[in-house]
Amino acid sequence: MDPISNPYAPGAGTPPPELAGRDELRETVRVALARIRRARPAKSILMVGLRGVGKTVLLDCMRGEAEAAGIHTLFVEAPEDRSLPATLAPRLREALLKLSRHERARDLAQRALKGLAGFAGALKMKYEDIEVGLDFDPEPGLADNGDLAQDLTELLLAAGMAAKEAGTALSLFVDELQYVDEGELAALITALHRSAQRRSPVVLVGAGLPQLRARTGRAKSYAERLFDFPELGPLAPEAARSAIERPARAEGVTVAGDALRRIFTETCGYPYFLQEWGKHAWDAADASPIDLGDVEQASRTATAALDESFFRVRFDRLTPSERRYLRAMAELGPGPHRSGDVARILQRRVTSLGPTRSKLIAKGMVWSPSHGDTGFTVPLFEQFMRRIMPDDAWRG
Repeated sequence: MDPISNPYAPGAGTPPPELAGRDELRETVRVALARIRRARPAKSILMVGLRGVGKTVLLDCMRGEAEAAGIHTLFVEAPEDRSLPATLAPRLREALLKLSRHERARDLAQRALKGLAGFAGALKMKYEDIEVGLDFDPEPGLADNGDLAQDLTELLLAAGMAAKEAGTALSLFVDELQYVDEGELAALITALHRSAQRRSPVVLVGAGLPQLRARTGRAKSYAERLFDFPELGPLAPEAARSAIERPARAEGVTVAGDALRRIFTETCGYPYFLQEWGKHAWDAADASPIDLGDVEQASRTATAALDESFFRVRFDRLTPSERRYLRAMAELGPGPHRSGDVARILQRRVTSLGPTRSKLIAKGMVWSPSHGDTGFTVPLFEQFMRRIMPDDAWRG
């Protein structure tokens, strides 16, 4: 079939043609933002899930819906090698400049921009990566104490006052939150907590790997009362069917029932993999309907494509000892697995493998569902590890 008409969209954060199975969560966020805008209490929302469940896509979709409803937003992705203040400051400046164009909020937004100048200046020595354009001179005493928690609190309260005067709210959309340093995460939680206490219209909608729940709890003990943690997992069979079937139908193409069932089996319902299999099944088919033979051919090409991109880019970041650890996990199956079982496969003591496990958690490759357990953060990664390290040389 015509590859130009192929409707499927595998890619990092690429919106799928059919955002299936997430309507309830989108409505939850819409209601929370509307309540915050009206100065009614609502929790911030941190979505957690493995790689490939569509967190980034959903976060961007929610942000678009918030903007359409008149909510002021900022969107950042927390990188592994940059501080939270440096990541937030430029985006916060953009949001405040937009608020300053609102006649009623102009003075308060400009005051918040002065606070941002003080914030950047006071923390520049500690966080040398802060680079932000300064539109006003600092206001002495506003967000310039050099203490991140205190200054970020004052800054968000000032921004919230401007948003309230403009009849709107300020929503921070932050992706990959698991990479934020726990001390910086604690400061952000403190600022959001104070904003909630003051009924300031500032809210966080974030996303991260499953370890984010534990990290927020370690950062601040009251985090579980400040946030809701909806868990994003694979799609249910009916939603997965819609994700494949509806885009094809829009192009005048049908998909056979046994082909749909095979796609679900191969992908386990993970949204990113559904897009890969849909794309490759379309390309394999000569004409409508897409049948089981097309999907079987697609399974080979989709797996090869994932091995060269989605999986390989993560594998290449690993040290030899980290690769052996993950290969031992793969030997045990999808997981999660007990640390003792991994140590037994490697013929090592559990304590000697602790540093390797910790580094893998820091890199976002594994997570700990409970004490002593380790699970892959990337679905189907155990299959890839067996393919790329097929013989027993890794045991040495």
